[in-house]
Amino acid sequence: MKIVVLTELKKSEQPNEGKKVPAYSRTNPFYAKVIKNINLNGAGSSKETRHLELSLEGSGLTYEPGDALGIIPENDPELVAAIIEEMNWDPNEAVTINKQGETIPLKEALTKQFEITALSRKLLQQAAELTDNEELKRLVAEENAEELKEYIYGRDLLDMLKDFGPWKASSQDIIGLLRKLMPRLYSIASSISAHPEEVHLTIGAVRYTAHGRERKGVCSVYVAERIKEGDTIPVFVQPNKHFSLPESKEVDIIMVGPGTGIAPFRSFIEERSVNGTTGKTWLFFGDQHEATDFLYKDELEAYQQKGVVTKITTAFSRDTEKKVYVQHRMLENSKELFEWLEKGAYFYVCGDKQYMAKDVHEALITIIEQEGSMTREQAEAYLNDMAKQKRYQRDVY
Repeated sequence: MKIVVLTELKKSEQPNEGKKVPAYSRTNPFYAKVIKNINLNGAGSSKETRHLELSLEGSGLTYEPGDALGIIPENDPELVAAIIEEMNWDPNEAVTINKQGETIPLKEALTKQFEITALSRKLLQQAAELTDNEELKRLVAEENAEELKEYIYGRDLLDMLKDFGPWKASSQDIIGLLRKLMPRLYSIASSISAHPEEVHLTIGAVRYTAHGRERKGVCSVYVAERIKEGDTIPVFVQPNKHFSLPESKEVDIIMVGPGTGIAPFRSFIEERSVNGTTGKTWLFFGDQHEATDFLYKDELEAYQQKGVVTKITTAFSRDTEKKVYVQHRMLENSKELFEWLEKGAYFYVCGDKQYMAKDVHEALITIIEQEGSMTREQAEAYLNDMAKQKRYQRDVY
């Protein structure tokens, strides 16, 4: 999905009540009040998945199932403080943040305006001009491109500043090298028909250790650790025309959404429940442990009892001796799955692009090949045809 750099807006710039409300957008985000922020995972889980409910009251914002919500996050204050301490900078020093010459305190600039958790080749090449460090000059040389790529992976601005000093640079010099802090997009996990003037999100907190330090996802940990109920956060709706429900209420759908990939399918299910859809609904969900990681379990089972969801097939990879994933469950149900496809069912995938979506794609081709008595080429053509008809849709990241 395309992500656009946004300009930070102060809350005072929001329109007053009684005035005509302007259209909120990427460049003019709406400050949405947090209604609910809870952890969906049970005690003992290795994961933390936040269910976030935001009020859109007074915004005029609306969305369709399949759309995304953009959040403009703030950087981790501990990382900002560590950078300032490392460089012995004055946090209150005024720095210029744009071509218009706008100035704000350094600490605020590092917190709200610039990307400090990721490095780029261009950044290191430019930084090499601001130090006599021979190692950095060697690293950015053309012949060491692979080594530079390796260094960049999993490192941040603090690493660069620590590794390649002493610096012949002011805070303004370093700020001038940084990219703008980008909004993060999340699949919407609610139907506005079911929750008027609200939007819900399902966000997995990203935390890991690399190069001797704990790392945190900019937006996911902002939401998990620092956003409380009653706070407001700047948001905008990002339409997604390539991931949407069938126009007909009679069409069957198959949804594969392990982990936080469940988000848009919660939206789909709520929408179909409100609209009285007669088409069948089959959900494949997976995660590590059923006891702690079955996101929205009670809701989903209630929808199944009401007949809104026809079938729920789960794969909990750490509950079995051999790891079982959603693609394995698809293959186990290949005959029925292919029957649904033959009757015109739409097939949706949401979640991890690197592994899961590829494995699901391969499983789908295998199912079509075997159950349809086709060659692999014919099975691929069948799936390509489904994609052209918008019956095979993916929202992967």
